Amino acid sequence: MMDRKKILDEGLLEKYLLDELNTSDRSLVEHAIKNDKEVKKKFSELEEDFEKMAFENAIIPPSTVKAELKTKLEETKVRQLSYRPLLVAASISILFLASSIWMYTEWQKTQKEFEVLQNQTTDLKERLNSLEENYVLTNTRLKTIDGENIIPLLLKGNELSPNSRAIAYINHEKKIVVVNSEGLPKLPEDKTYQMWSDVNGEMIDMGVLKTSEKLITLKYIDKAESLNITIEPEGGNDHPTVENLISYVTL
Repeated sequence: MMDRKKILDEGLLEKYLLDELNTSDRSLVEHAIKNDKEVKKKFSELEEDFEKMAFENAIIPPSTVKAELKTKLEETKVRQLSYRPLLVAASISILFLASSIWMYTEWQKTQKEFEVLQNQTTDLKERLNSLEENYVLTNTRLKTIDGENIIPLLLKGNELSPNSRAIAYINHEKKIVVVNSEGLPKLPEDKTYQMWSDVNGEMIDMGVLKTSEKLITLKYIDKAESLNITIEPEGGNDHPTVENLISYVTL
């Protein structure tokens, strides 16, 4: 029913308890409470929640509530004595209801803040897991370049890129090649560095060099005579662009 959806989605039951509805919405809510079982059930649950929270979490209500109650009590002095007990009881009920609703609102706010904190904690945990994985990977690569059989090779930039520097670590026994590309200048987003092995005059792809990574494991090519770095389109190329050769070193 559209009336039920409007009442539940827009929180009209809570506003009804707070006496914040206009005449039209108040009539809509009262009609629904009387004729719609689901709305009536939800309204009863809200009343029970407010009462339960008020008894279990006794609090000092905001000063504004106290001031309003004092004003209402003073107004009763000008009325007939026979009405005084009824008015006092009504004022206490207002105080009780206002305190319950205020506590319920604060509880909802705290619940939302807890959910935000929980999401932040989950995000932090995922970031820590990622950092740990990167550390393990880097540590493993460092171990591969620390040994007696490791040959470090410095690839200096030529006149096309004189400030370029890269270090290749080769282990012919384990057939491992790890490259430190930190000394390579950053390229536009549509370009990348790529390394090649020269075997009998044929340039064989070893892989792409990402400047965002400190140590990169590339393909080991048997019988390579030299290592060469070129600038290629993003994602790499199936053949080297010779005119974009920026560095090489013979083996």
